[in-house]
Amino acid sequence: MSLQVPRNIMAQATKRNELSGRGLVNVRMAAEDRNIIDQAARIAGKSRTEFMVEAARRAAQDTVLDANLIVVDGKTFEQFRAIFDAPAKPNAHIQKLMNLKAPWES
Repeated sequence: MSLQVPRNIMAQATKRNELSGRGLVNVRMAAEDRNIIDQAARIAGKSRTEFMVEAARRAAQDTVLDANLIVVDGKTFEQFRAIFDAPAKPNAHIQKLMNLKAPWES
């Protein structure tokens, strides 16, 4: 049995959420996935929505950090700093490019 919500009511709810800075995400999932999420949410003392948003945010942050954060030991970091802080070596290719006139300057 499924509940049919009129489109105009859904549109009003969506508009209200957009105005409040909140968005609506619909998720289709298997019953066993929903059941384990509900069980975990109850254990954590949270609603299903609170639990899912928190878990999704944590996973998203981990993914972003994994893509942008590099963890190294102290010795490796000092080697990196030495290379980074050293003066740039002359590069003939870059010097040639720097001496070219831009197309709009010709």
